[in-house]
Amino acid sequence: MLLSNEVVVSIIVLLALSLMRINVVIALIIAALTCGLLGNTVDGMSLGDALTATVKSFTGGLGGGAETAMNYAVLGAFAVALSKSGVTDLLAYKVIQSFGKRPSGRSVFWFKYAILFTLVAFAMSSQNVIPVHIAFIPIVVPPLLSVLNQLKIDRRAVACAITFGLTATYMLIPAGFGQIFIESILVKNINQAGQAFGLTADVGEVTKAMAIPVTGMILGLLTALFISYRKPRSYVEGGSVVVEDIESRVKNVTPFNIAISVAAILATCVVQLSTNSTILGGLVGLVIFALGGVFKLKQSNDIFQDGLRLMAMIGFVMIAASGYANVVNSTGGVGELVESLKGAISSKEMAAFLMLLVGLFITMGIGSSFSTVPIIATIYVPLCMSFGFSPLATISIVGVAAALGDAGSPASDSTLGPTSGLNADGKHDHIWDSVVPTFLHYNLPLLAFGWMAAMVL
Repeated sequence: MLLSNEVVVSIIVLLALSLMRINVVIALIIAALTCGLLGNTVDGMSLGDALTATVKSFTGGLGGGAETAMNYAVLGAFAVALSKSGVTDLLAYKVIQSFGKRPSGRSVFWFKYAILFTLVAFAMSSQNVIPVHIAFIPIVVPPLLSVLNQLKIDRRAVACAITFGLTATYMLIPAGFGQIFIESILVKNINQAGQAFGLTADVGEVTKAMAIPVTGMILGLLTALFISYRKPRSYVEGGSVVVEDIESRVKNVTPFNIAISVAAILATCVVQLSTNSTILGGLVGLVIFALGGVFKLKQSNDIFQDGLRLMAMIGFVMIAASGYANVVNSTGGVGELVESLKGAISSKEMAAFLMLLVGLFITMGIGSSFSTVPIIATIYVPLCMSFGFSPLATISIVGVAAALGDAGSPASDSTLGPTSGLNADGKHDHIWDSVVPTFLHYNLPLLAFGWMAAMVL
């Protein structure tokens, strides 16, 4: 039974606490304790020993998220330094000027969707063209908040736009992070698990298998932008005051500041791509800003502290999520959960649906589709073979089962990233404005279209 499995129970606890607006870090810790206590006591441990083992497993897994947290801290400092150069204010001011302080209905419509689809393009490019992942969000989004307020754009639509680009792209396009997910993780694990059954997968087959599920995500994106969140939503009163405030700051921006900013951005991207280190790339950018006089060396403490405040939440959530994932893996509950499916499955149609549903639960808790593939591939591939699924259908089931829950998870950087940018002024709730909208518009279509792909491929 699903509801007797410690992984399922802990994820239900995580989601319930999150929806009650309890801090995500606290919710992850409570969910980890729930999973560990249930799993270990079932194995015969006393309550005290189970608690000790759970805490040890949780703290032992925290280090897995430390590198990510440091990446975000340096990235936050870089974003603060960039904002001090005034370039981001200048960008926002130029956009506002282009449609005027009192835009007409027609110009509002066009600028609204131009901004939304530009952010989609930015997010897609961050996965494949210039693989910086969510690094662009704290740099691009906060300066645009005054523009979004002017246009009365619902920030839930913006969250859906960015999350689509962050998730759908790596599932389909084998470049950048897509190459890592498709070639280094998905194909590798499917081939390892399928070797005994003569099943082999390649990159081209993965793209074919994921085309139908990604189509469902495209429909979810269009639904979010043109139906669910198309109506104006006000966040602040007196938008003209914001414009005048930006205008006063823009007067101090010099061509030299712009040149330094461009040099810092290019250097950061080049170093990050060549060394595969966000930390080193961000550090190089900060050094260029300091040498260019954007901030003085004695202000470096303030810059870094402001960066920490900007990105601290996402860093701590990723650390806690790493600890939770370690507890989930240590209890063996995932394997038991999948094994329990065999007795509940009576048809091929039900098999596909239940495998996708279990994948949704696992990734919703762990928060990373990249980490989910190795967990489920070794079990799902033999299960798919036993039910007679084709190689393409098997690839689709494993890939979608892993990707399900990446969008819509409280602990996923695909939702934490958009929140970090949209909540720069404290007016965007992570759960109700990022997690719930992306869950509804991406996980439900993925579940439906993933099942459809398993049936027709």
